[in-house]
Formats: sequence, C-alpha cells, structure tokens
Amino acid sequence: MSHLNNALVQFFVYVHKLVANLITNPNYSYGITIILVTLIIKIILVPLNIKSIRSSIRMTKIQPDVKKLQDKYKNDPQRAQQEMMKLYKDKGVSPFGGCLPLLIQWPILLALYYVFNNISGISGVSFLWIKDLAKPDVILAVLSGATQYYAGILMNNPGDNNPQSKQASAMNLYMSLFMIVISWKLKSALVLYWVVSNLIQMGQTIFTKKLEEKHMAENDA
Repeated sequence: MSHLNNALVQFFVYVHKLVANLITNPNYSYGITIILVTLIIKIILVPLNIKSIRSSIRMTKIQPDVKKLQDKYKNDPQRAQQEMMKLYKDKGVSPFGGCLPLLIQWPILLALYYVFNNISGISGVSFLWIKDLAKPDVILAVLSGATQYYAGILMNNPGDNNPQSKQASAMNLYMSLFMIVISWKLKSALVLYWVVSNLIQMGQTIFTKKLEEKHMAENDA
C-alpha cells in the first residue's frame, strides 16, 4: 500500500506542475489537477468498468432463469446453488462482477487520503464554491452521497423485482448515506475526487449499457 501511496503523491505533484505552468492561480490549478487525476484513473479502469457493467446487464437478463431454478429446487438449496453456478458459467456471467470497480476504488481512495494529507499546497486553497480544499464542505459531502446513490442505481437496475436487486439497492442506499457521513469530516480535495469519479462512472455506465443492449438486441434478432 505504501508503494501506491508514494506513487500517487508523485503522480499528483507531477500533474499539478503541468497544470500550474498553464494556470498559475492555485485556486484553479489544484481543483483542475484533482479532476484530471480522477479522469486519468477512470480511464485506466475503463476495461474493468466495461466488464463489470456488461456483467450487470447479463445478470439482469438471466434473472427469470435464476427464479425458475430457485422455485424448482426450493427444497434443495445446495442443488439450487449448483444449478445457478452452472447457469452463470454457461451465460458467461459473474454474480460478483459488479463489485469489482468498487473493490478497486477503495484502495485508491485510501491512497488519495494519504496524498492529500501529505500535500501542504492545498491548505487555504479554494475551488468553485469550496472555500478550502483542506477542510470539509457540506455541499460536497451531500453531493458525494447523491452521486454515489445514482451511480449505484444505474449499475444495480433497481426496477428488477428479485431478491438480489433489492439487496443491492439497499446496500447502495446504506453506502451512499455512509459516504455523506464520512465526507462531512474529510478534506474537500478527497471528496471532490469521489464526486467527479461518480459522475464519470455514471456517464460510462449509461454509454456502455446502450452499446451492450444494442449488441444484445442485434444478437437476438
């Protein structure tokens, strides 16, 4: 983890130097650097995100088959589990595929927490309505939860009437509320990263879903 922390510190400092050469005002350069670093991280994670979104779509499509198996083997949970795993394998779907981006995001978030605690330049620096990137911001805290919630809605397909979707929707709500609570205490620089990351994730999800649904419709035709 220390290697990731140090690498991100050096990377952030490097990107900020490039930005500061063009925009000398720190009230703009640091905020823009955070947005650029977020964008670069999301671009690196694009292949994983696309795989996860596709897995989520396919999981939704096979839910009727999953329900049939659950009803058929309701008195034999072990057999039901075996048949569902076989179904997932046949359809090329991972029941945990949608969790991968979130699992990878947390180490990055922790590393960036270290970054912003070890960069003195953001202290007293404002950006947009944020008065100090080194201090918490109420509006940004609410935005962190709201964007987390809507990004989760796009991934989890809450309209599906099955236990898995209901559980995912509940977890998404709890995680969003949790993000608001912890963002209330975190430096705005870190929360800004999370909000921008969620907004980019929402765009990626919408775009990838449209492409995947079009591809699936062509295959079914």
